[in-house]
Amino acid sequence: MIINGNGSVYEQIVNHYRKFVSLGVLKEGDKLPSCRELAIEIGVNPKTVEKAYGELISEGIVESIPKKGYFIARYESNNSFIEEIIIKLKKDGVSRKELLDIVSKVYKEENIND
Repeated sequence: MIINGNGSVYEQIVNHYRKFVSLGVLKEGDKLPSCRELAIEIGVNPKTVEKAYGELISEGIVESIPKKGYFIARYESNNSFIEEIIIKLKKDGVSRKELLDIVSKVYKEENIND
């Protein structure tokens, strides 16, 4: 995991795991490093990692199993959430082109067909 200047370290840890779970890189049952191990790896206080793991637990992404560690919980990808939003936008009259324009703007891509 690489920590950069974009947001607090706590937020970066949370976003890292959210992203890897939603992309399917991390799957249910995968073991996460202990708070101490991750803190040493990225050079932060273990309390920062504990706080991030706590957030992920409250979101249902991670579960803590006493004396075993932290694991990816059974988790439904954000893709269904995104799909629900797109369906609602479509029902509200947002065209495909408008939606693609928004996505393009957010990602600042030159060609959305890639």
